[in-house]
Amino acid sequence: MTPNSSRDLLFAAILGSIVVSILLMVPEPCRADTRGKISGRIVDTGKQGVLGANILVVGTTLGAAADVEGYYAILNIPVGTYDVRVSAVGYQTNVIRGVRVESGQTATVNLTIAEALIEAGEVTTVADRPLVDRRQTSAVAILNKEDIEMLPVQSLDDVVNLQAGVVDGHFRGGRLGEVQYQVEGVSVNNPYDNSPVLELDRSVLQEVQVISGTFDAEYGQAMSGVVNAVLRSGSEERFEGSLELYAGEYFPGSTTDFPYADGSFPPAIGNATLTASGPTGLSGTSFLVNVRRFIDDAAIYGTRRFVPTDTSDFSAREFRPTGDGEVVSMLQYEEWSGHAKIATRLIPDVQLSYQLIGNFSENRANNFQYRFNPDGTKTQERQALVHGLDWTHTLSTTAFYTVNLRQNYFSYSDLAFESTLDQRYYDAGAPRGDVNYELGAIIQGYDIGRYEQETNAFVVKGSLTSQVTQDHLLKVGGEFQYADVGFGAPGTLSYEILSGTASRVYVVADSLAQNTRRYFPTTFALFAQDRIEVADFLIRVGLRAEYTDANSTVPSDPANPANVIPGAPESVPQPTTTKFVVAPRFGMSYPITATGALYFSYGHFYQMPGFGNLYANSDYSILENLQEGGVSYGVMGNPDINPEFTVQYEFGFKQEFARMLGIDLSVFYKDIRDLLGVELIDTYADATYARFTNVDFGSVYGIKATVDYRVSAALSFSLNYTYLNAVGNSSDPTETANRAAAGEDPRPRQIPFDWDQRHTLNLAATLYEQNDYAFTAILRYGDGSPYTPSIGSGFGASLERNSTAKPGWALVDIRAEKFFPIDPARLSVFLRVFNLFDTRFSNGFVFTSTGTVFYSLNPAADAEALINPNRFATPRRIELGLRIQL
Repeated sequence: MTPNSSRDLLFAAILGSIVVSILLMVPEPCRADTRGKISGRIVDTGKQGVLGANILVVGTTLGAAADVEGYYAILNIPVGTYDVRVSAVGYQTNVIRGVRVESGQTATVNLTIAEALIEAGEVTTVADRPLVDRRQTSAVAILNKEDIEMLPVQSLDDVVNLQAGVVDGHFRGGRLGEVQYQVEGVSVNNPYDNSPVLELDRSVLQEVQVISGTFDAEYGQAMSGVVNAVLRSGSEERFEGSLELYAGEYFPGSTTDFPYADGSFPPAIGNATLTASGPTGLSGTSFLVNVRRFIDDAAIYGTRRFVPTDTSDFSAREFRPTGDGEVVSMLQYEEWSGHAKIATRLIPDVQLSYQLIGNFSENRANNFQYRFNPDGTKTQERQALVHGLDWTHTLSTTAFYTVNLRQNYFSYSDLAFESTLDQRYYDAGAPRGDVNYELGAIIQGYDIGRYEQETNAFVVKGSLTSQVTQDHLLKVGGEFQYADVGFGAPGTLSYEILSGTASRVYVVADSLAQNTRRYFPTTFALFAQDRIEVADFLIRVGLRAEYTDANSTVPSDPANPANVIPGAPESVPQPTTTKFVVAPRFGMSYPITATGALYFSYGHFYQMPGFGNLYANSDYSILENLQEGGVSYGVMGNPDINPEFTVQYEFGFKQEFARMLGIDLSVFYKDIRDLLGVELIDTYADATYARFTNVDFGSVYGIKATVDYRVSAALSFSLNYTYLNAVGNSSDPTETANRAAAGEDPRPRQIPFDWDQRHTLNLAATLYEQNDYAFTAILRYGDGSPYTPSIGSGFGASLERNSTAKPGWALVDIRAEKFFPIDPARLSVFLRVFNLFDTRFSNGFVFTSTGTVFYSLNPAADAEALINPNRFATPRRIELGLRIQL
């Protein structure tokens, strides 16, 4: 293959950088600003409280004094790992090393201190992180940067999908878009479809918190879970940083399924990540800058046999290729991403920071029909920018407040050329192929599909946290979001065939004005959350109130939607109504042994569906020509619907045995109501159309088990397993309309959801020797998800929907790293292998006649699908890299 010029430049930079990188590197940042708490009790050898004992978080100005009973609490601690010094007049000074503080959690440090001897110095101990956290009241997984660095993962999504109860972004059987993604406690969800606007690389992550069960009142606009990413910050004491370089290639065991993916040079994958941080020269002020360049050609290739402007004679079946025959990636992906942050404590008792995170990517749209005319495919461009200020003001040793200001900007386009007037559309003519040539592959013309989506959202969040009494930690706050959401086709193109060789592309009249619209939804919420901690007994109780205004209109009479039916009552646009809901949350953890606890949680959770569905065609003007027996116009939007609603319950048991084995077992249930679905509306003209409303429903129950086993200081194992039964009336909001259009029974009934993977298991083994080596292997297993089998082709050939399961699958990923301390730097070389055994399994698609991706009982009808490598999951991928730190 001929090297891609951008990729060549990247690999040249990688090779050239290896020699000089040691001189440039400094270690990675150590803390972020999202806050946690340390509390406990200081007693003497007689178990009496030590009044006035001083507890200090080393390296910070944070600390507290013990009360008359020896109890203390330190709030507002940035996420990270710390040493804690305990001192008191007449007693030995103690230092507890390696105390891990996590976002929104309490680290318990209890200590018995002895009277001081004249010759005695400090007593140092190492904090032992328990295998189970008895203070959690639901399923929460927390991974810090050291945990993430050990895993064969690259992105936040990779980390999330390894957690119990998560299947390809579905949390405990919920639909996609039911998860609240946050960066340092502030939403980065796109109101258009409730997906995160950012793609976060592991190099920027300080901590990841994944909540797949119930969650506190602080979190809203989510029904299935919360993902909170805490990003790295700079050090105020010294310059720090790192450089990571790696390259990789796909190595399928056979090129039959993935033609041309043969591991030839240059490598398909390249990555360069540079992080630098440190003091700015101003007192108490630090900075961090992270930049990443990533390229991936994937494993699916086409051949440039034709170019879009070729002029074959289709009537005579004379095909005239003029391409150069080069093998070209059909999934070529390039990305720039970065993170910049500056933080200061110049104002007394105030931590002020500004940060910016950005993703800018471009990739070729994966359309296998263009495999011999790859230059005719569309280009997908994605831009995301999140930036803003965070203000944290410490009012006293028992209270602080935070104010967060954010702008979340997202832009996406999927088109060949920006302008509908671009002459290349017209020079190439219509996209065309012939069923008798290469199974109908498109061999000339450009893909004329056009789509854009843009969101510009402004978020303000504030909260006050106070340790109002020794037992009550109260947090109250509010959140406001105003969004500018636009989407549609920036002009629609169509075409007509004039002859065997000639065609004409044209712009559909008025399509620019009709297809691109902007909308301005507004949301507001207030919450209060009390965390009651009495010894090891914990209760979380909270209440959240949410208000939503779609700021749009709907027809006053749905039976005359476009107001064009003669003699019918007039229908005029009327404003949407505001929506207001109140959601209670409750959780408790009750200790039953010194290292074990029972826990229970319950909550109401509301979420507005993605506004992209609600606003699409919501003025119903597209129905002006609707008539009985007419064509289908798709599903009409409805911005006046209510929030979707879920009630969750969870009951579980946690126990640690001999500091070696930890077990967490729970059962859960979700009652899901008012999901976005479709209703069929009859008009006065006896025509019927479909529109969105709150009609879909479902339920989920399951079992979650996690086991952590420390064989030794170097070797450990972890396992999480989920049994899930997720059923409902439809997996997709448009499913009911699609069944009706196909002449099938549209009446609701309970069937397995498309993602109802009954058994999911993740098993990880880690071998680690500090400053020497690290090795992690992960085995992932999943039952096959449901599909609808068929007994033939044509109408009525399909059996009951989702009545059969696909075959199960298993994958093994590994990561190995060897460290080479080279004073003052630390060099390491690492190897990652994904899909180690090159397992072939379904990537969602199976032939309905067989339930497998390998063969079909209708090979003639499925001929193109049988040669399409997209039907398989990604083949084996091997990456080799270099990392340098100081």
